[in-house]
Amino acid sequence: MEENSGPNDLTTPLLPTISLNTELILDIEPINNDSSLSNPFAFLGAGPFSLPRPSPIDPFRNDTPYVEGVYELLKILVCVPIAVLRLVIFGLSLLVGFVATKFALLGWKDRTNPMPKWRCRIMWVTRICTRCILFCFGYHWIKRVGRPASREIAPIIVSNHVSYIEPIFFFYELFPTIVASESHDAIPFVGTIIRAMQVIYVNRFSAPSRKHAVSEIKRKASCDRFPQVLLFPEGTTTNGRVLISFQLGAFIPGFPIQPVVVRYPHVHFDQSWGHISLVRLMFRMFTQFHNFMEVEYLPIVAPLENKKENAIHFAERTRHAIASSLNVIQTSHSYGDLLLLTRASEMRQDKAAAYMVEMAWAESAFNITSLEAVKFLDMFLAMNPDRSGRVKVHEFFKILRLVPSPLSKKIFDFIDVEKYGSITFRQFLLGSGHVRMQPLFQRACTLAFDGCDEEGKRFLTKQQLEGVFLSSMPDTSDENVSELYDLFDMDKDGSVSWADFMACLRRNPLLIALFASRLACNQLVEEIG
Repeated sequence: MEENSGPNDLTTPLLPTISLNTELILDIEPINNDSSLSNPFAFLGAGPFSLPRPSPIDPFRNDTPYVEGVYELLKILVCVPIAVLRLVIFGLSLLVGFVATKFALLGWKDRTNPMPKWRCRIMWVTRICTRCILFCFGYHWIKRVGRPASREIAPIIVSNHVSYIEPIFFFYELFPTIVASESHDAIPFVGTIIRAMQVIYVNRFSAPSRKHAVSEIKRKASCDRFPQVLLFPEGTTTNGRVLISFQLGAFIPGFPIQPVVVRYPHVHFDQSWGHISLVRLMFRMFTQFHNFMEVEYLPIVAPLENKKENAIHFAERTRHAIASSLNVIQTSHSYGDLLLLTRASEMRQDKAAAYMVEMAWAESAFNITSLEAVKFLDMFLAMNPDRSGRVKVHEFFKILRLVPSPLSKKIFDFIDVEKYGSITFRQFLLGSGHVRMQPLFQRACTLAFDGCDEEGKRFLTKQQLEGVFLSSMPDTSDENVSELYDLFDMDKDGSVSWADFMACLRRNPLLIALFASRLACNQLVEEIG
């Protein structure tokens, strides 16, 4: 059979081959990364950042800071004579307790060892006086649920902290060793009494002090001759409707802990010592017929034996147990938020609570301490925020000594994550922290200083920094240069030393963008690699 070579041949291509001299042109547009061009901190590796919505919860707000309603006003008027009598009994109880405590402490010099038993028996007089003080404040009976565990089973006790009443109650109920701020030692009468509890003092802003406090907690919790150790891990009082973050001092030693829950049921008078003065709170307590208080001793929370458990996880389990019993939510607020709230209130801000940032989270995510946050707040308040707590761009420029320029606008836009044309304190603080926490920030500061210090004198003159400012902001005047130079001259000695330079940039990390044009980006990349 003859082969078929026609069009139906299977070896024939389905499409005829077309021999044309064609040219394929691909139009490839250059990639323009607008985000990197508009990001003044891209040279540090700092990408755009976003922030979760701020928490609407104010854990320090007292619901009844003022007397409201006819009923409450009439009740106070009726109770004024009773309050006078209560005040007299309060003063006498405090005086007798103070004298008894002074007698119990007389001649006792070895304060590092447990208090001798005969001295503890004398302290029973003071403990009875504290019960009288609770009675004067309107706590005629106190409801208790559960029972306190023995010292052998749970050497450490932790409790939520709502008012100054809890330390008084626990002093009477358990006579524990308490962990307290160093400032409490200077309180008249009270300082002497808590010294008899062999108090463990701690300065929350000092790392060595915190370390020593943890060591003392471990030492006293491990010795059966000492009483139980009592801590309020929130570190401050709240309104009792939330549970803020826990400090870890009670959990680092790794001993079993008994959580205790304190409640203050109320209708007309909120007894929490939140954002309210002590004098006003005491007056309201004295002028109530009766104040309710409930104390619940929860089951012991022990470290997990089947696996190694760090203090953070141990604290979270204990915190969850307390929050579940209280039926409240947990937040990342801390004592630092109370500092911010207090500072904003002192500066008469209309919405002081808006300046809280949940400092426990901010410290963990952006490595910002509470004291640093307060300094940032002072700077922000100097920008003259409006009634809603927002700052416009021109006020931002004024405080940072920036001149309107493309770079200055980029710095502002970087932290204006909401693109409202104005910024909040939260954006200013966390945006600054975001820049400062970049791995290249410290090295960039060093290279920026060395690039300006061409003569190696380890200090910068006004002329040396003037070139940087003019290259970054061309419209900078002599007056603006002087203002910026004064900002860097932290010790005001007429020259910018290395210490001045670093302190200024840690205080104002957004200003590192002014030196971007002077920095060798390739060198930064090589060194980090």
